[in-house]
Formats: sequence, C-alpha cells, structure tokens
Amino acid sequence: MKKPKWVVAKEQAKRLAAAETVWLFGLHAVRDALQNPAREKLRLIVTRNAADKLAEAIAASGMEPEMADPRKFPAPLDPQSVHQGAALEVKPLQWGSVADVALSDGAGPQRLILLDRVTDPHNVGAILRSAEVFGARAVIAPRHHSAPETGALAKTASGALERQPYLQVRNLADAIVELQEMGYLVLGLAGEAEQSIEAALEGRMDRPVALVLGAEGPGLRQKTRETCDALVRIDFAGGFGSLNVSNAAAVALYASLPRG
Repeated sequence: MKKPKWVVAKEQAKRLAAAETVWLFGLHAVRDALQNPAREKLRLIVTRNAADKLAEAIAASGMEPEMADPRKFPAPLDPQSVHQGAALEVKPLQWGSVADVALSDGAGPQRLILLDRVTDPHNVGAILRSAEVFGARAVIAPRHHSAPETGALAKTASGALERQPYLQVRNLADAIVELQEMGYLVLGLAGEAEQSIEAALEGRMDRPVALVLGAEGPGLRQKTRETCDALVRIDFAGGFGSLNVSNAAAVALYASLPRG
C-alpha cells in the first residue's frame, strides 16, 4: 500500500532533521560547546594556536582535533566568519517541549521570551545572552521565519546558546495558548500600547510571565497580538523605536522582574 504524501513528507523532514549539523566557530563558542555534555560533537578543526588556547576543553571533551593551517582553514564556513582558528561540527541541541522549559526549575520568577519573526542571528544571539543574565527559562521562536541555530548566532550568544534553552516551535500562537493554560501571563510588546510593562504587572510580579517581541519594523503579527493577554510598551524618555529588538528584550525582561 502506497503511503500518503503527508506521511512521506513527514518522514523526509524527520530524516533531514536527524542529519542536520551546525558548524560553530570562534574560541568562546567552541570552548563552551566542548564543555557541554548535552552537546553531540562530531568534528573539531583547530589551528595550533587555537589548540593551545582550548587545550583544557579539548582534553575534557575527549575529542581528537584535526590540526589545520590557518591560511587554508578547511571548515565549511562563510569566508566572513571570524573563526579564530577553531570550528566544531555539532548536532543542534534538543531542549524538549514548551512545557519542559516553561515549568523548569530555576531561581527567581518564571520568565520567558517569545520571538515573532526575528530572523537576524546576531539579534537572537544577543537576546539569548540577556535571557541568561536575567534568568529567563527559555527563548521560544517559530521554526519558520526565525533565526536557526547557526555558528553566527552561537558566536554572538558568547556561550549562552549552550546553557540558555532556545526552543523552536511549529506555531507561535499555539505555544502562547499552551503557556496561558499553564498560568503564564503573555504580554506582547508594541510601541503604541497604552500601558507599560510595570503597569500591566502591578500586583502580579509573582505570576509566570512571557514577553513577546516582534521583528523590527513590522512588529508583532496580527494573530500574535490577538492571542496575547495584553499589549504593553517600554516607557522611554523620548519616542518609541530607539531600541533594537535585542536591547528591547533586555529592558523588558528587567522591567518584568520584582524589585527589592
């Protein structure tokens, strides 16, 4: 019996996902990945200089590095990549489900960052760093129209990608509804919103909170706006729009945390 087309497509997608690998580059990103026991590591290419700097991490990982000439670095990286003589082929990290990250144990209040069509890996990398600093449980984005896990994202995240869950879901609106059912208050950031983050959270700082940020320019999609519990803004001294999305994520996370 011939399999239906949708079954074949699903099986092909599963095989492609299983075969997918990522090349991380740069001393910091490679060191943190080597030291991460949850990261499946496949191939390490280093120059002699980088091998000396990464000696402890390489020894701890148990990997046998391939030594490379810095003038003929063989890793399949973009020529513009600042690899610092180190590249590591890995499998993408698996962080589990929305419930796994949303209900995970952690110090401080439960906070999440959701990204709606934020495709720049440098912005997402910077958001992962802020999420780690301010204790967010995870950064969640749709599988399509978002920045995938790449070497550029990992380098900007400066190691945070190995520790800070970055979960990509099929449908962002469905993820928002799932979080609401878990008791999360979901706030979408919009410049024209009437209330600030602090005003929306007055008397509710102890609630689990998910902050949703859209791409610069178009902002949140209509479906995302309609699914959020409320739209909020960051209070600025001047007009809205002076922060890019990564800075806005950091400020919004800070504003959502209880004081004292």
